[in-house]
Amino acid sequence: MNKAFDRTISIVFLAVGTAFAYGSLSISSSAYGSHVGPNIFPLGLGILLILISLRLFYETLKYPAASKGEDRGAKLDYKRFLVILASTIGYIMLLEEIGYVISTFIFLMIGFQTMERGKWLYSAIISAGFSIGVYYVYVELLKGTLPGLPSWLGL
Repeated sequence: MNKAFDRTISIVFLAVGTAFAYGSLSISSSAYGSHVGPNIFPLGLGILLILISLRLFYETLKYPAASKGEDRGAKLDYKRFLVILASTIGYIMLLEEIGYVISTFIFLMIGFQTMERGKWLYSAIISAGFSIGVYYVYVELLKGTLPGLPSWLGL
């Protein structure tokens, strides 16, 4: 853990979360045929990001005092960061093309395997459960809209 990095990134995430929440207020609160307006998801994400960033900032205050130069010597893992960044960009680009369930499953599998190699079955079960579960809750129960499965699958 790098105290300076964690503190800085918590402030950045706080700003992004605030921008998300504020920006969601300008989105219409209702959509035709949907009980959940398009502003709900970004507002929820913004609030969640604000809360998590505040928690991270609070945790950095409790870090033990590091000796001089110890905090700067922490090695950053650029390879994992770049893999997750690339998979996030791919997720954004493929969301409409292959649908929410498949793109989220692939994104989570890449993320889980990047963070911890192995345990493919465990990662696949969690990824599938999360993707299908969120889709079901949002589309079926909340009557929202998410990109479904692609038409070329024939399902």
